[in-house]
Amino acid sequence: MTDFNPAVTALRDQAEAERRLAATECTEMGLKIMAKKARHFCIQLENVPSPAALILKQTMLSISGEAAIPSRALVNDKKKGKVILMGTLSQFEKLSEKLKPQPFQLDKLGDELMAVVRNFERRKFRLPLLCGALELGEKPVIMGVLNLTPDSFFDGGKYLDPEKALARAQQMAEQGADIIDIGGESTRPGSDPVPLEEEIKRVIPALKKISAKLPKTIISIDTQKAEVAKQAMDSGASVINDISALGTDGQMAKTAADTKAALVLMHIRGTPKDMQQDPVYEDLFGEVIKLLKERMEKAIEAGVDPEKIIVDPGIGFGKTVEHNLELIRDLWRLRTLGRPILLGPSNKSFIGKALKAEKDDRFEGSAASVVAGILSGADIIRVHEPGKMKKFASMAAAIKAGRPV
Repeated sequence: MTDFNPAVTALRDQAEAERRLAATECTEMGLKIMAKKARHFCIQLENVPSPAALILKQTMLSISGEAAIPSRALVNDKKKGKVILMGTLSQFEKLSEKLKPQPFQLDKLGDELMAVVRNFERRKFRLPLLCGALELGEKPVIMGVLNLTPDSFFDGGKYLDPEKALARAQQMAEQGADIIDIGGESTRPGSDPVPLEEEIKRVIPALKKISAKLPKTIISIDTQKAEVAKQAMDSGASVINDISALGTDGQMAKTAADTKAALVLMHIRGTPKDMQQDPVYEDLFGEVIKLLKERMEKAIEAGVDPEKIIVDPGIGFGKTVEHNLELIRDLWRLRTLGRPILLGPSNKSFIGKALKAEKDDRFEGSAASVVAGILSGADIIRVHEPGKMKKFASMAAAIKAGRPV
């Protein structure tokens, strides 16, 4: 055995790459050059025509990168397919320049690739809210769930009375909840929509009381209806949490823009009524990212500040047990979108199925999901019991950072 002690090292982001390189005491000029070579990216593309795939392959090889393309592209098959580009940051910068004179939309792809890399490397966010700014980064934000419904799967009917809702909100805030997420419509599998008037009746009186008593606590309204969102924002809310990602109410994007709300866009396949009827994906993350990207563009076109958008993979919403587990394990892939990630695994049925646990026996599974989610990239954790989850979340964040945060 030599004295060199070879060991594989992980460079999780560009900042860490620069720190590790600096530790070798290389020259400053060398560090600047090598930092862009230290991180390797694999970027998947979809719907690539064969001629474009061939151009990408040849271009990547010319700069010592690599590209996996469909074999049929070599025989000029006209079908579109997937391509995976493999290279360092330095190579992707060169690729971006080399694609500018190319056809088949490749001239635009170069800039898009660099935007994806920048998005993926981003770690800190500052969301400007009506009640102040929300800083997101190393410290996870806890969102406490407050269901004002008679039929919620976890605590249906317990907080329908505005005074009881207020008491529960105060309790969650004291336990460490940074955000109180108030909802008046159950979205459990198989549930039916609630009439507009009924949802307003359930949430607005309680929301007004909570915002008056807890002025420093961020309030989120969990709704798919623009009118509910508008009245909630007028009553003290700062965040709109739309599980349909603007898919239910055509006015939601405009409402979010007009009220200057922060906006959570969640992925869902179908509706709560039918979402669990045999959900199938050809490419789980590809399809989740595509829908969220499209809805982000829709929100921005309506006037929503892009810095106010949060994304949510939609755990339990049109997903199998395996889909949910994969989403939590590889949550980091959503960093492609360049926005804070919200994760809501608390007490959901996939935990019960994975552990063979009933509804009231899923705390350990929820805690494990929270920890795994934070380690994988979640910025906001949506939970039913923030007091019990706070320490799990804080410890997960400390492990991820390698120091107390």
